[in-house]
Amino acid sequence: MPALPVTKEINILISIQERLHAFWAGERPDEIPYTIYQWEQQAAKDDPRWQPMFDDGLGVVSHLSAFRSHTPGLEVVYTDYEENGDKVRRETQKTPVGEIYQTWVNGWHHRYLVQAPEDYRVMEWIARNTVFEPDYERYEANIAALPRWGVPLSCVGRTPLQTMLVDNAGIEHFAYHLFEYEEEILSLYEAMLENFRRIVHLVAGAPGRFVSNLENFTAESLGPKRYEKFLLPVYEECFPVLHQAGKIVGSHYDGRTKSCRELIARAPIDLIESLTEPNEGDQTLAEARAVWPEKLFWCNIRVGDYQLPPAKLRERVLGMVAAGAPDGKRLAFEVSEHLPKNWMDSMPVVLQALHETRY
Repeated sequence: MPALPVTKEINILISIQERLHAFWAGERPDEIPYTIYQWEQQAAKDDPRWQPMFDDGLGVVSHLSAFRSHTPGLEVVYTDYEENGDKVRRETQKTPVGEIYQTWVNGWHHRYLVQAPEDYRVMEWIARNTVFEPDYERYEANIAALPRWGVPLSCVGRTPLQTMLVDNAGIEHFAYHLFEYEEEILSLYEAMLENFRRIVHLVAGAPGRFVSNLENFTAESLGPKRYEKFLLPVYEECFPVLHQAGKIVGSHYDGRTKSCRELIARAPIDLIESLTEPNEGDQTLAEARAVWPEKLFWCNIRVGDYQLPPAKLRERVLGMVAAGAPDGKRLAFEVSEHLPKNWMDSMPVVLQALHETRY
């Protein structure tokens, strides 16, 4: 259990934004913050049981864009149809050098855009012909429209190789593509890196403190060798641009990290976001804190832990606090992967447990 002072009186005037700004600065907030991604909360957004949690300190994170993009010569066509009783959506991207398409079946990503070498060449044409522009006015309007429990994050998206892996090819196919289509991958990588540089400079010029790099990284999909070749150099080149603009940079590492943890320690990433303990991840908070003593952790609680009896869930949360933030600093919690089925009962228990970290 954490050796943190406890007070029973809750000062409701302290906002989730104030707590997070203290957390991002490496200072001790009045209590450990707790948030949920907006798209996870949207699954039950009209349920009145959310409001007491917002009043009790829960924040809702919105990922906002400070830039816009368009690609002259690209036509995107959506087609919806049924096949063997399933609902299928097909997205076709038409360019002067060919077409690529992807499908979703009953809402699940089924076929990815890139299947063959010629598909990489179409993707490269799209990358080299996409124009990025600032969109600060809309960005600020979106921030102003958030409720008092809303938390805006400015997004730079994924780095080039993670975009290919997560969005364009999928993990299974990309493993083969790295071996079979190396020339096409490297050429597309360079084109996408130019775009990522542009995005970073646009986000650096936008308002806001925290920048979200939604990598969705897990080490077994790349390994240390490719992390050092494809991810670390991008971080080392681009994230200092954001730091010079006064930003805090967090990378969404929701999987396994142990095999790359020494490289991650070298990366100019301020915050490891969506960090989850075993068996979903592969490092405990104590292990992560030992190897990354100065990094901020915005952690998930394991999905199964939400099913624990209230007393056990409270014990689990406070045990994570003791391991990850014995001094009350550099730790926050979130729901970023799956909304617990029993959210209306379990999430208030987490909030009450975190009130015990108040000083």
